[in-house]
Amino acid sequence: MSKKEMFKESNQKKFDLQDRFIDYSVRIIRVSEKLPRTNTGNHISLQILRSGTSPAANYGEAQSAESRVDFIHKLKIALKELRETEIWLEVIDRAKLICPTNRIASLLKETDELISILFKSINTAKKNK
Repeated sequence: MSKKEMFKESNQKKFDLQDRFIDYSVRIIRVSEKLPRTNTGNHISLQILRSGTSPAANYGEAQSAESRVDFIHKLKIALKELRETEIWLEVIDRAKLICPTNRIASLLKETDELISILFKSINTAKKNK
């Protein structure tokens, strides 16, 4: 494989992951809008909107990081926000705030996968210092 092909493939993976984070944000927005308009629902809605849409923006910022340290820092912020979102999704699921709960189960699975990807990316970036 030529350098040009490797670069294209590497760039495609970056954009695919960026798209995946954007799709994730859209799914979070939809969950937020399905929550009941009660004190509890409103509170969780705002919290999950903040934490669940933040990873896409932080991942995008990491792609333009000024240094490897800055790159790692931005990925860590995205990872932290994903972990917070995972907790809110668990709360929604256990409290049965949205039915059917299979929508939350698939979103929890995607959250776990994104957490794994970022965790591995951070470790790889640290090793390549």
